[in-house]
Amino acid sequence: MLASARAEAQQRLTSPEQHFGHAIGADYVLPNYQALTAYWRKLDAESDRMTMVDIGRTAEGRTQLMAIVTSPQNHRTLERYREISRTLAMGRADSATAARLAAEGKAVVWIDGGLHANEVLGAQQLMETLWQFVSRDDAETRRILDDVIILFVHANPDGMDLVSDWYMRNPNREARSTGNIPRLYQKYIGHDNNRDFYASTQPETENMNRVMYREWFPQIVYNHHQTGPTGTVMFAPPFRDPFNYVYDPLIATGIDMVGSAMHNRFIAERKPGVTTRRGANYSTWWNGGLRTTTYFHNMIGLLTETIGNPTPMDIPFVPSRQLPSTDLVSPIAPQRWHFRQSIDYSVTANYAVLDYASRYRPTLLMNFWRMGRNSIERGSTDSWTTYPRRVDSVRAVIASERQGQRNDGTGVMSAGGLFQGAPNAQESARYLGLLRRPEWRDPRAYVIPSSQADFATATKFVNALLETGVQVHRATAQFSAGGRTYPAGSFVVQTAQPFRPHVLDMFEPQDHPNDFLYEGGPPIPPYDNAGWTLAYQMGVEFDRMLESVSGPFVQIDEWNLPAPRGRLEAPRGMPAAYVLSPAQNDAFTAVNRLMAAGIPVRRTSTGSFSVPARESHALLQRLADSLGIRVEASGRAPEGTLLKPARIGLVDRYGGLMPSGWTRWILEQFQFPHQVVFPPELDAGNLNAKYDVLVFVDGAIPEREPRGGSMAGMPSPDAVPAEFRGQLGNVTIERTVPQLRAFMQNGGTVLTVGSSTVLAQHLGLPITDYLTEAGADGQPRHLPREKYYIPGSILRVKVDASAPIAAGMREQADVMFDDSPVFRLGPGAEAAGIRRIAWFDTATPLRSGWAWGQQHLQGGAAIVSAPVGRGMLYLFGPEIAFRAQPHGTFRFLFNGLMAPAQPPAR
Repeated sequence: MLASARAEAQQRLTSPEQHFGHAIGADYVLPNYQALTAYWRKLDAESDRMTMVDIGRTAEGRTQLMAIVTSPQNHRTLERYREISRTLAMGRADSATAARLAAEGKAVVWIDGGLHANEVLGAQQLMETLWQFVSRDDAETRRILDDVIILFVHANPDGMDLVSDWYMRNPNREARSTGNIPRLYQKYIGHDNNRDFYASTQPETENMNRVMYREWFPQIVYNHHQTGPTGTVMFAPPFRDPFNYVYDPLIATGIDMVGSAMHNRFIAERKPGVTTRRGANYSTWWNGGLRTTTYFHNMIGLLTETIGNPTPMDIPFVPSRQLPSTDLVSPIAPQRWHFRQSIDYSVTANYAVLDYASRYRPTLLMNFWRMGRNSIERGSTDSWTTYPRRVDSVRAVIASERQGQRNDGTGVMSAGGLFQGAPNAQESARYLGLLRRPEWRDPRAYVIPSSQADFATATKFVNALLETGVQVHRATAQFSAGGRTYPAGSFVVQTAQPFRPHVLDMFEPQDHPNDFLYEGGPPIPPYDNAGWTLAYQMGVEFDRMLESVSGPFVQIDEWNLPAPRGRLEAPRGMPAAYVLSPAQNDAFTAVNRLMAAGIPVRRTSTGSFSVPARESHALLQRLADSLGIRVEASGRAPEGTLLKPARIGLVDRYGGLMPSGWTRWILEQFQFPHQVVFPPELDAGNLNAKYDVLVFVDGAIPEREPRGGSMAGMPSPDAVPAEFRGQLGNVTIERTVPQLRAFMQNGGTVLTVGSSTVLAQHLGLPITDYLTEAGADGQPRHLPREKYYIPGSILRVKVDASAPIAAGMREQADVMFDDSPVFRLGPGAEAAGIRRIAWFDTATPLRSGWAWGQQHLQGGAAIVSAPVGRGMLYLFGPEIAFRAQPHGTFRFLFNGLMAPAQPPAR
């Protein structure tokens, strides 16, 4: 009777075919987010296995949805299971309580789709998998629903509407394509929406981080992507080395276990072509992605990369992919491939993960608690993290000692020239002691003093921690720690907390191992950055505490702190002027607001901003309170150069440059009025009539003339809606560079970042590549990667803080360096007024990451200013606005945007 009633209930559900008129994954059709939303709402009304949740708004204002799917019984006590997941995540329950909760609780598994909207499989498989779990009534599905709470999360609603509508706009089915989309599929950052999960800047990121790290604490997070490696269908875990040294080893073994379950199911269901490990470049080193940030929160993060498109495709023949190996146990033959096949593979992968979570539910939950507990214990006692450079230092000691033994005739040599035999017990203890030096202990806490010059930016850093579930305390009164006294309002981040790995990762430098294809061979590029320490990037002052810290502290419960309380000096009587220091990033926000209100702002020779007190007092009081800035009073009348709002042009291209999108987001946050400029407008000339400053991000200016000229790689204008045709075209050397030269000669300012600094070469300035050696023909060539390789890492530079472009900077700065240009000033540069603003003054500038051959940087210039006519060109080799993270170098950008506007020459 019960089975009959259940079957009847399942028959009342609306199938995808009934709702859409076709199966999910049918050829040449691609439902959009509005269609997904309508279907999910219909199923929500029809099924007692499903509940829809609004998790927030997107960048474009859409509702971001999450569907919770589990058995009807579990739905009735959903809050209880969420509380169990939270309690286990926090790791503070005793072992007996944890075991009882693990037995009672349900595994929580996150499955998402659509993060990268042009990877269209993700969102479609999400709809299909949800349908299967609300409609199927087999024993396995019922068991999973009884044991698991599934969070189906759409990761990028805006992008799904854009890409699906773009694909479906063509009435000719066979001609439909997801290519040549006119703009980024996330309002500001496109593909980089999977690079935002520790900085948490975008609304979608905040929505998902809130679910993962503040509300549901899933034990497994499965992030679907495309596309699979050529000659295969899918990449699935386990991942290749290296894995990060700071998170719990149970993460690495947990990923391997779930990955093995996935591969086993593919083989059992006769679904070949799934590769793993070195079948692709994906690793578990990096933080910042949706699935990678989870590792630092004791969660098993999964990634698959799968082929497939609604337009049928072919799997090509790749000889190396036809030979079975542990990285590809079941090769697939070349064949025609349809979208529905990719849907089926995705559903298999989802079922494998959920089946694992069901079968190992108590173990999964108990290990979740155990990792949190381990983190608390490690943060409460002396502990050490073993890094490659530390191991190398001990290895050097051993080599030196063994060399000494060989020289005095005491050791036994092997045929290969190495001493035979392991160290004895006494030697081993001593060598281990070299790795356990007291000064190398992991910190017990980090203190962020409220007295630092830019405490408002430090508070933004704390918000990034809070939004990823890190526990932060604030001092309610003055306290002492580590021999120093700290004022009230300072932040304290204890490492005795469950997400300790993420805490260490945000404060400590990363030490990426030397990873080469073979000894003496080329380096193997990391999946993403090699180093990213957010505290360094944001220029936050903090102290590492190697002993326990206690004091008048209260834990911060807010999701996001407002700016700290600012200060407007109020001497008796009205001062003549107020002065804002550029050492505060939000001083630039205040200046933009003041100029927008019509209040005159002057810039002094030291870079400070000076405004008349009487006119600005009321507004500055509000700005000090809302922005957390400090404003000083002055008895002297405002002095310096009168500023006016610069007419800023931010250069982009059809389809969208992600660095331009990030920069646009930064300009909006700090309230710099600006216009987005496309190459056709640049080529039209007369730029001084419209703009005072032009910004070229990394990738905006080519090194060589594009093959095909200004329209190289662009779609036909006839294939693009009229509103986007004016954006078509590329920056070229032949047509665009002369207009930029004229713009600067007439007083304009051009800011170039990363590869766009090649503009100096196109202009014929005496500035060349610093990282060269003599080639076989005697001509300079760029250093080969075997000798020099620096993927995304943080390096330290020396800064000429007296330069106007560096106003507010300290004499040392940490910069994000990603294979960035380094400059040599040639003969005649100094006479031409070309100036070195920042440079590498040591042979060891690496702060965090990987810098093979870093000694070659010493003496090279990182930032250069070059007069061009009556204007100025700035070359920023490092990524000063990288993914909106390096607040510590934003001032270079902001100072450039506030360069005094020059009238055009007559």
